[in-house]
Amino acid sequence: MLLTLLKLLAFVVVVMAIAYGAVWLMNVEGGATVTMAGYEVTLTTLQLAIAFVVLVLAIWLFFKLLGLLSALFHFLNGDETAVSRYFNKRTERRGFEALSEGMMALAAGDGQLALVKAEKADRYLDRPELTNLLKAQAAERAGDRRVAEDTYKLLLQDDRTRFVGVQGLMRQKLEAGETETAMQLAQRAFALSPKNDEVSNTLLRLQAEHEDWAGARQTLGARLKTGAIPRDVHRRRDAVLALSEAREKLLEGKDAAAHEEAIEANRLSPDLIPAAIMAARGYIDQNNGRSAARVLKKAWEAQPHPDLAAAFADIKPDEGPAERIKRFRDLTRVHPDHSETRMLLAELHVAAEDFPEAKRALGDLVETDPTARVLTLMAAIERGAGADDTVVRGWLTKALTAPRGDQWICDNCHNVAAHWAPVCPNCKSFDTLAWKRPPQSEVAMPRGVEMLPLIVGRIEDRSAETAAPGSVPPEEAKVVDASADGDISRQETVR
Repeated sequence: MLLTLLKLLAFVVVVMAIAYGAVWLMNVEGGATVTMAGYEVTLTTLQLAIAFVVLVLAIWLFFKLLGLLSALFHFLNGDETAVSRYFNKRTERRGFEALSEGMMALAAGDGQLALVKAEKADRYLDRPELTNLLKAQAAERAGDRRVAEDTYKLLLQDDRTRFVGVQGLMRQKLEAGETETAMQLAQRAFALSPKNDEVSNTLLRLQAEHEDWAGARQTLGARLKTGAIPRDVHRRRDAVLALSEAREKLLEGKDAAAHEEAIEANRLSPDLIPAAIMAARGYIDQNNGRSAARVLKKAWEAQPHPDLAAAFADIKPDEGPAERIKRFRDLTRVHPDHSETRMLLAELHVAAEDFPEAKRALGDLVETDPTARVLTLMAAIERGAGADDTVVRGWLTKALTAPRGDQWICDNCHNVAAHWAPVCPNCKSFDTLAWKRPPQSEVAMPRGVEMLPLIVGRIEDRSAETAAPGSVPPEEAKVVDASADGDISRQETVR
């Protein structure tokens, strides 16, 4: 309101000033006489002032018209002018509108609409680093691999978009199953951007999949130098690669070199179970049982595993059951309450035909952790203690439907692998197999199978006092120690 009042007052003041000036000029005596071509014109002071103002306006309009004609000439000549800038801005505005609409369509999952908008933006904009990127991603989403691949190749021509082009072509080749070409593209992309996680992980996975262990170790070392991965992660993965190299050299007959690589892998990651086993078996071949026992004990401290116990048994394969129980105290005193330790003790006592002690070693695992291995051990104990066939069959039938216990599980796809490998056999992920319990049984049993123990026999809770060692004649039941094959973690019950 106040501003409007001020504007009104200013207008009134200006009008009054002009009126005052005009009155003053009218009262001024004198004037001017202009003679031109025989004509004489006499102007008063007021007329003279008005003529001056008109002359100034005429000169201003003349120069404006001259500028307009000059701009029109330059426009027709193709030079940049205000008119061309106007049309260029309008075209640019339309191009960016199409670009933004294409990005929104791509985010919404409509690849076909995004591809149309990308082509429209490409017509309006002279920005191939933007429009080609949108066009390639839109073609990928729309399933047009040919257009996507051609557009990614165009991105290779610009330094600013070369990495994106290589990365896009790498993904195209991976989807097409051309892993050799994809690995070469991944190497090129890794050279352009060593800190990119997707590229480095893909390159490492492809090198491991193609068993290029030396190249994978170089890639891993380069990632450590750039600070892309922590040092502990580098040590773990380097240990896996060193172990893989050791296995390859062992297959080639280079036993000494394989043993050195296995020792290096065990040094880098003492909790890597396969590395500890391979290093220990190398020491065993060299008759260095003490070093083998040290390596296996350190790995057992990290995580008990039946294969560690099997390798520990191979240190002295010809010892008797009593001596073996005594020697295994180095392992069994570590993590004494762990289920693997308790099952190991039970197997050792079963091999020694001390069935009451074997049952005491199992403790309450039958109730708290009834895996197939625990229940099979219980069947062997009952058979050795002289139980009826119905009782033994009941335990074995219950073991049929029980969980398998800890296994090699992929952290990425949760696939169960029979043996450890550097690369998951299902999803091809690198270093994702871990020894752990699956979330649920991987074997789907038919309905009603839980009634099998009631059909084939009762599971009796026999106390240790009713079972005495040697109560079953050897010709009727015998527990075969699997340690002769280098694996004490598995027993066979032979009727």
